[in-house]
Amino acid sequence: MADFDPEKFEDKYQHYFPELQRAYKSAFETMNDQYDSELIHAIDQHVLAESEPFYEGDGEFRIELPDDIEGRLSGILVDEEKLATIMERYEQEIESELQTVFGLVE
Repeated sequence: MADFDPEKFEDKYQHYFPELQRAYKSAFETMNDQYDSELIHAIDQHVLAESEPFYEGDGEFRIELPDDIEGRLSGILVDEEKLATIMERYEQEIESELQTVFGLVE
């Protein structure tokens, strides 16, 4: 694990790419175990591939998602409410994994 430096997180792909990959992969595995794998794979490939993690300070992260999530998942049948719930849970899981990977969990 690299020592976390909030200033270096501004250029996260240069300084923390392996850690970001590990956090996203761990979140994917957790979500894939709990929800429909076809939906989770589609979210991973078509939504999260275009997401952007940001460090908010005080050990907190947030994930910015691309627009038109439903449109990116064409061909996958899921109602809007269920998708919103799963996306919220997925974001929380990624944020939690980022905290763990960077040693920011108390």
